[in-house]
Amino acid sequence: MGIPGEHLNGVYSANEFLTRINLMHAYEFPKYDAPIVDFRGKNVAVIGGGNTALDSIRSALRLGAGKAFVLYRRSEAEMPARKEEVKHAQQEGIEFQVLTAPIEFLDDGKGWLAGARCQKMALGEPDASGRRRPVPIEGSEYEIPLSVAVIVIGTSANPIVQSTTPGLNTNKRNYIQADAATQRTSRKGVFAGGDIVTGSATVILAMGAGRRAAKSINDYLTSGEW
Repeated sequence: MGIPGEHLNGVYSANEFLTRINLMHAYEFPKYDAPIVDFRGKNVAVIGGGNTALDSIRSALRLGAGKAFVLYRRSEAEMPARKEEVKHAQQEGIEFQVLTAPIEFLDDGKGWLAGARCQKMALGEPDASGRRRPVPIEGSEYEIPLSVAVIVIGTSANPIVQSTTPGLNTNKRNYIQADAATQRTSRKGVFAGGDIVTGSATVILAMGAGRRAAKSINDYLTSGEW
């Protein structure tokens, strides 16, 4: 996010948070040592409005969070999450603070997250995505106490791909260009699929790309034709 305090203990990315609470057995605490901050009875927030953000905050609530927040810089109407996910989260008691953006994570003085300083937003003119751009409202800052913050604002392509793999065409967002039917790229013998081609998307779409790529790889290795 590029704001102060992102390095603090208690601030996670969504991938790390979900991996720790699922694959590392945080849901079986105290049988397993909790690989996350013990936030039972405390405040947890996600920053973002997509399906993964709601996966994260609903999981945190089920693991004992006292209060669970979604902080989203646009309005609910602009949220990319499925409407059913939003509805179910609200039914579970998760609080949505929309038109809100954290501008700093607060330190407790010992390197741990203590809260977030937030700023209210207003919707301005549409940006390149077609959604109205959030504009900060001066003098609207306020603070909320937090023990855990999960940053879920999407991902971007690793720029090292272009510099290490000549002949591999990418688009303006640095994602690899691949044929939609075969997953072939501009570089002979190289196939690509999943988020590095489509941008952040679903596991199902990535699996479909993997199946198409597997068939194309088999055809290429069998025939030698590109």
